[in-house]
Amino acid sequence: MKSHKPTHVKVHAKSQKWKDVRGKRSRPPITSSELNSSPVVARMAVEHKATQKKKPNVKRLKSKAKPVSVSKTKTNTPQSVIQKPHTQANGSSAFKMDNDSNDSLDWKEYSLSIHGNGVKTSGEIDDVEPVRLEGASLHNCAERDDRQNHAVLIMQKNQTLCFRGKCHLTCLYGRVEVMGFTIEEGQQSYPLFSPASHCPLTIRALESSDQTRDDKTEASSILPKYLPSASRKKLLKSVTSNSSIILLEPMETPLTRFLSSFTDLSELFCPPVNELMSAVLDTPLNGLGMIPLVAAIEGLKMSKTYREALNMVVGACRGDMDGCAVILVCGSKNVGKSTFIRTLINALLNHTASVDYLEGDLGQTEFTPAGCLCLSTVTEPLLGPPFTHQIPPEHMIYFGHTSCDTDLERYLESLKTLWRRRSPSKETTVVINTMGWVKGFGFQLLVDMIRFFPVSHVVQLGHSGVNQCPAVTPEFLRTAHGHQTHPPAVTALDEFTESHSPPKSYTHVIVKSEFQGAGKQGTAKHQRTNELRELSLMAYLSQLQSPDPGPIRSLHSLTPYQVPQAAVALGVIHCEVVPTHMFYAANASLVALCCLGEKVSSKGGPVLLSQAPICPCVGFGVLRGIDMARGLYFLLTPVNPTVLRKVNCLLLGAISLPSCILTTQSGFDGEMPYITTDYSFDITGAGKLRVFKGLTRPSLMGAQ
Repeated sequence: MKSHKPTHVKVHAKSQKWKDVRGKRSRPPITSSELNSSPVVARMAVEHKATQKKKPNVKRLKSKAKPVSVSKTKTNTPQSVIQKPHTQANGSSAFKMDNDSNDSLDWKEYSLSIHGNGVKTSGEIDDVEPVRLEGASLHNCAERDDRQNHAVLIMQKNQTLCFRGKCHLTCLYGRVEVMGFTIEEGQQSYPLFSPASHCPLTIRALESSDQTRDDKTEASSILPKYLPSASRKKLLKSVTSNSSIILLEPMETPLTRFLSSFTDLSELFCPPVNELMSAVLDTPLNGLGMIPLVAAIEGLKMSKTYREALNMVVGACRGDMDGCAVILVCGSKNVGKSTFIRTLINALLNHTASVDYLEGDLGQTEFTPAGCLCLSTVTEPLLGPPFTHQIPPEHMIYFGHTSCDTDLERYLESLKTLWRRRSPSKETTVVINTMGWVKGFGFQLLVDMIRFFPVSHVVQLGHSGVNQCPAVTPEFLRTAHGHQTHPPAVTALDEFTESHSPPKSYTHVIVKSEFQGAGKQGTAKHQRTNELRELSLMAYLSQLQSPDPGPIRSLHSLTPYQVPQAAVALGVIHCEVVPTHMFYAANASLVALCCLGEKVSSKGGPVLLSQAPICPCVGFGVLRGIDMARGLYFLLTPVNPTVLRKVNCLLLGAISLPSCILTTQSGFDGEMPYITTDYSFDITGAGKLRVFKGLTRPSLMGAQ
């Protein structure tokens, strides 16, 4: 087959055309994966069957502030790790946490109106420790209606339910908290995801905001809608002034159906092996897709500094600030940055309609597949790991790799481009996530980010007893060198005048993570970083499936778009590929759908990019096939057709399709599409060639 001569883009173009090819191919039957033969695991898997429930679009926020559950502190509180500069970048003063200060007394009173994941401040005392619901106590306070396939649970103040699985939660009476977010009666139902890949979720009952209500009367009017007479009479006996009543319903979505269709992921929402002995399998909740865990299994463990940092940041965001708060969260790998950010965003959403999020971690992204930098507006709580909330960001740039070490300049320029696209008049709180690379060039990038953005708070996470990197205080930043920025030079004259600009100032907070395994990568199934990246990508690709219940369709059975090769440019941005091999590299691969600033056209051949552009990305697709004779790309993507009309560039990066997507295709007796065994990596040059740009070793910096 003859190929056209490639054309490198620098020219103007005619508009592209995306055609939806409606094939006549019938849908092949697909059989479900066989479950594990273990009787315990099989039982749990069967109990997870549920019907799909659409999420109502109901306004969540209320005008009133929500009281907070606060914690106890001994009189001999150690010196706070919150470091206070003289002034804030936003013009307000920093918090003083010393017990004898006036600011501390004001903070104690003010914190009563702040809620964040059971957050407890250092100035209040809570006489009641959380009590885990398990075993017999669950039978006494939970009843299931098999006819309606749901369960009602009565929880008292400070009782907790830690579980694996997934469900819809609706608060019928009182208030509960999940990962920093308060769910009250009258609000919509929320999906909860507690897979084996992450820390199990915990539902915690909070104190009622209205102590004057007639609990028995109101509860007796609520329960008849959900339970038969005998069941509700039993539950009414345990209703008190501090009770919360929640409705738990099974949940099945296109995402969960798609993931469970793969053998390796069929038990993703079951307890991992080390928790099987701690799972409670004979409660009214099990048949709904929830598996309660005994107290021996910890949920989210917060250290004292963790709680103090959450309270302080949420309080500052709710206070009178000159402009919006910009919170940068940093720290080494595996110290809980992502979990802290989710909890922080949830706590902020208790008091505000939205929170902006700037993604700076290429390897562990929150709302997109790996390899992306994005700016997102979060309006709904994050009640599960990243793969459960893959949502289109407002602005996104595809970097194409899980690390920026190959091109530091493009990484920084991409972040600055995203920030410039944010409206200057927007006064929404911004949370910035950073990489776990905090040594060498990685630390220099962190210094640059603090200087580039108008940061008001820097939250630095670490694990006890180990200093992964210096504390990035405002004082330290005055002399620190970044990759693109450097400390201002102070002349002898400046020392006696005030002509030079004042140093950048912000509140610096240190958080010590104390959960088990802090600082170490997870080794259990589904907990390795590469597996987490694959889960996020598979969650994105699940959008290709029909929202209606039915068999999962393989790549070859989905209807693709046909895209003229002359209408879109094709580029490989993570390694060097000769033009004649470009199609071999791109076929059956994940590509980013991007929008170049200049138009693209060709005189008959494909348009190939010679360098990596910094341009908007609107989503991803799978390049299912290439027709050289007709000059067409065949593309599968969940992106809306109205958005696709703007796409004029396909970028191939180092983010590859999970192998299970290609190896589990059904409907073939012989060789599967895209799969071959006729290849040898022993041949010289068979692997990809990585190119490093501008990475001179520190020891050689003065050698030239």
